[in-house]
Amino acid sequence: MADGMTSRERLMATLQGDPVDRPAVSFYEIGGIPMDPSDLDPFNIYNDPSWQPLLSLAEEKTDLIRMRSPHMQPSPDNCHDDFFRSHREIVNGSWITRNELHICGRTLAEVIRRDPGIDTNWTIEHLLKSPEDLELYLQVPDEAFEWIPSVNNLIKSEQEVGERGIVMVDTSDPLCNAAALFSLQDYLLVAFNRPDLFHRLLEKRARTLYPRIEKVSREFPGRLWRIYGPEYATVPYLPPRLFEEYVERYTTPIVQAIQAHGGYSRIHCHGRIRDVLPSISRMNADALDPIEPPAQGDISLREVREQYGDQMVLFGNIEVSDIENMDPAEFEAKARQSIHEGTAGTGRGFVLMPTASPYGRTITGRTLLNYLTLIRLIGA
Repeated sequence: MADGMTSRERLMATLQGDPVDRPAVSFYEIGGIPMDPSDLDPFNIYNDPSWQPLLSLAEEKTDLIRMRSPHMQPSPDNCHDDFFRSHREIVNGSWITRNELHICGRTLAEVIRRDPGIDTNWTIEHLLKSPEDLELYLQVPDEAFEWIPSVNNLIKSEQEVGERGIVMVDTSDPLCNAAALFSLQDYLLVAFNRPDLFHRLLEKRARTLYPRIEKVSREFPGRLWRIYGPEYATVPYLPPRLFEEYVERYTTPIVQAIQAHGGYSRIHCHGRIRDVLPSISRMNADALDPIEPPAQGDISLREVREQYGDQMVLFGNIEVSDIENMDPAEFEAKARQSIHEGTAGTGRGFVLMPTASPYGRTITGRTLLNYLTLIRLIGA
């Protein structure tokens, strides 16, 4: 077994199924997405003093996985601005963004709110509200969605992180791009009742997404990718047969494009995954996250490891709600169980990781203590 590995060596060996000196540990978005505590913007929750010890802990002790997307510029034929308009202003202390689609004499609108104390965006009005709206959306030329990716920022991030970790390319799949246009209720109605129309939408988004992924995979080969969106088609939202139609059919080409250039595909799928694991396996995914334990999930890490651990590296299994709310002694017992189940027997690899990150302005002492427990237990 390797001894004294750097974080980069440990993570790459894990992806390749090689021996490691210890399991890797990641705090997911913390140490993953850009967080600047020196930015005094009132909408930046990470400048709160309570965040500083946790941010430092991630930078100093975890195996860093920088989550980055390539920078985009419009293609020469891009006509996005001929159809879409956007306006942003502060209303009652919150950022309100209004995005409009102008097509065939109609205006479709999406409204997004961002509050200063929470690092998330709330879509309070969705762009598409009916099959008729979708028919209009399908008339927007594909050129409006054509963007040319550059890997320069990915290369720079990799140089900056050095041996402290790796860069993971972050991408949505066609289902994510499609479902997010609707409220959950309207999405489910269209996905169930108008599969013909929904397939046309997925095909439309795939036509411009696939070439971007191929270009980045070719120019930034051999790296880890995270593909998000499949959870839109899990139980209780959609049955497994529609996961096969809407995820396996349209996300497998992404997996193949990544692997064609030596990369590793990690499927991101919260929630109840038991019935869709065969489909994810058929997609030949290299890794899976976050493998939520029951009751949020419906299958134990032990079962996933036994059934699919030889094929996929398993990331996760620590509920962020447990980190924030659980008594430290009880949390330590759960974390020990995750480490045991993630490393028992044979398997390609395991990375201890929360299912998400806190998104409030204040980090409590209990939350910090439970993160410290993960570091202590893993031996980082």
